[in-house]
Amino acid sequence: MLFNLHHPTLMSLPKTIKSERLYHGRIFDLIIEDIEDTPGNIRKCEIVSHPGGSVVVPLLDNNDVIFVRQYRYPHKKFILEIPAGKLEPNEDPLIAAQRELQEETGYTANNYEKLTTMFTTPGFCSEVLHIYLATGLKKSAQGQNLDEGEQSLTVEYLPLSTVVEMIVCGEIGDSKTIVGILLTERKLKSIINV
Repeated sequence: MLFNLHHPTLMSLPKTIKSERLYHGRIFDLIIEDIEDTPGNIRKCEIVSHPGGSVVVPLLDNNDVIFVRQYRYPHKKFILEIPAGKLEPNEDPLIAAQRELQEETGYTANNYEKLTTMFTTPGFCSEVLHIYLATGLKKSAQGQNLDEGEQSLTVEYLPLSTVVEMIVCGEIGDSKTIVGILLTERKLKSIINV
């Protein structure tokens, strides 16, 4: 292991003095906490509490990746992404990955391999994403089963090498997609070089 993410620091950890949920939503909660980060120094901390999610890089045998393009209202545009979705309470991230692949693309996979776990925006959000590589893909008899708000979603197929170039050129800006694609490319290169 290269990094110890649980390394203790010389400073004491912040202590929560007060916690208040200001908003409870369908996707996230907004929490304001008073924390004491050093003795006598109390400050407010704004937290977006999110249940986390699973992300899938669906890789076909010909090294094409299955993408979804969907309208993302906060950015007011369609964004090219790999399939993903939020975790249900106490849901295994692998089960969520399998569900999201089928719902968004209409495909299932024989093999899932965990690529990484990432913090999306650790400065203010508790969201953790679990990223999987899915191979051995086949079309599901059920087809897509889109959630509310995903009716404009379309499925696209792009070669992995093209997608890497799109990332390098700034044509793909979605962080989970960038991480998933670059880890997939690295994995395939390591297999070829073995």
